[in-house]
Amino acid sequence: MSPSPYSTVQQAKHDLGQRLREIRKDAGLTARALAALAGWHESKCSRIEHGRTPPSDSDIRLWTAHCGAASQAPDLIAAARGIEGTYVEWRRMERSGLRHAQESVVPLWERTHRYRFYSSWLIPGPVQTPAYIRALLTAIRDRRGLADDLDAAVQVRLEKQQVLHGGRRFALVLEEAALRHRIGNADVMASQLGHLLAVASLPSVSLGIIPLTRDRSALWPAEGFFLFDDEQVTVELISAHLTITQPHEITAYAETFAQLAEMADYGNAARTLITNAISALG
Repeated sequence: MSPSPYSTVQQAKHDLGQRLREIRKDAGLTARALAALAGWHESKCSRIEHGRTPPSDSDIRLWTAHCGAASQAPDLIAAARGIEGTYVEWRRMERSGLRHAQESVVPLWERTHRYRFYSSWLIPGPVQTPAYIRALLTAIRDRRGLADDLDAAVQVRLEKQQVLHGGRRFALVLEEAALRHRIGNADVMASQLGHLLAVASLPSVSLGIIPLTRDRSALWPAEGFFLFDDEQVTVELISAHLTITQPHEITAYAETFAQLAEMADYGNAARTLITNAISALG
């Protein structure tokens, strides 16, 4: 199974805390003594060292200064800021509207050559139709009370789809439920599913669909995740956007993707699942 969506963040916080603990111990200070020197509550050092409280820039500067390791402060601050960028709440990413959130991933998409997308309930971005995108982003805008830059956000997402025709490789694995969850009205879904049939014929695209009837005892449906080469995994949570860059976790997601891909139907069997979903729309 893929790791918990929160494991990367928690592990990174723990690792940073252990680095700070080593600096303190090398300086011959107890946690209580360091807290007294910094003017903190005596429990603060423990909370930071165990990854429960993220240290601010000033916390790190004080920590390293009192431990005689001020030269290490810039690297530690950069590490702490990197952890902050790993888990980004949607309200922060979308504070100026939906367009910024769409544009923020363009550099990653442009430098990626191999895409592996798994989705359990949505048609993935690269193969979405304009109407499907609009219905999806309209719901997000209204639910989160965002600024109305819908037209610009839709255009950015459509422009990102150019990667489908640039010599890159796409492996898409969907749960059959993603064909059935209605985004927009029946016409929007019918058009989207018809487009999915067309995209599946592209030589750069491998489309697999896991039927609802498949035995899932060995591997349950997971949260949707997206692999960009072997560089990065992104996971879209309810409250935040998670970025995974640790090699061992990327490997875990890649292995999970391979297992899910083995469970999927391809070719005529996949097309039948799509046409059945279209028929079910009435």
